[in-house]
Amino acid sequence: MSFSHFDTKGQAIMVDVSAKQPTLRTAIAEARVHLQPTTIKLIQTGKAAKGDVLGVARIAGIAASKKTSELIPLAHPLSLHAVGIEFEIDEPNLLIKVSGKVTAVERTGVEMEAMVAVSVASLTIYDMCKGVDRSITISDISLVYKEGGKSGIYLKEKTRDV
Repeated sequence: MSFSHFDTKGQAIMVDVSAKQPTLRTAIAEARVHLQPTTIKLIQTGKAAKGDVLGVARIAGIAASKKTSELIPLAHPLSLHAVGIEFEIDEPNLLIKVSGKVTAVERTGVEMEAMVAVSVASLTIYDMCKGVDRSITISDISLVYKEGGKSGIYLKEKTRDV
């Protein structure tokens, strides 16, 4: 297997997708934000000092997905048709699961846009809560589903209980 982002001389290039036909592309990515129990309660009750943590994180993730090609050097600029960010608070495991879904009719996939969305949403949770919880960690940023294009459907196998 070879990487498509290198030419025959081994130099990094942007892949030419101009000959490809646009198709419906969807990608779902996830991340986990691990917090202290008191921090989770502040988020749930809306009493975090900086306000609506998850609402701001949602907007940050959506905005970030649209900037992916500015952040990832070889990513193509895409016209995204839908970006959604959802949060699932898992109190027993002291975490918030961040999910991002991106959809577009394009010549290349939207996996990076979904991964950037959950990454920035997670970082925003950290930023808004760092004043009360410096131990916050972000983990397991991964692609969990994609469809569209010639490679078809990808579904991540479940590898962990959480």
